[in-house]
Amino acid sequence: MEPTTPQTACFEAGIKFGSLYHQFAGAPVSPDSAASLETAMEEAIENQPHCESVAVDVRAEALAADLAERSAEYAELTGRYVDVEVVVEYDGCTVRTAMAMDGDYPRMRVEDVIES
Repeated sequence: MEPTTPQTACFEAGIKFGSLYHQFAGAPVSPDSAASLETAMEEAIENQPHCESVAVDVRAEALAADLAERSAEYAELTGRYVDVEVVVEYDGCTVRTAMAMDGDYPRMRVEDVIES
């Protein structure tokens, strides 16, 4: 059985998230470098096929608060410090996905599937 267009669009979104998270997890980040890392993440993932948009928000305040308790000037990027939205368009189907913390886990989920 062939996958449906919405199933394929959701699969494409999953590829984008897997790529984004595993490419950038562990990258050194500080409050001063947060904006440039957001841009790098967005632009890298937007290069992929069917990707309409990527919005990355590095939570610089949470990062700064954690760094205030440590002697380091940076931390490794984890899901704890980032919120992401990815929009994929595949063959007339738009999928909006998001990643945010769910307890201690960075949960990636489908928010909307819109067929035109």
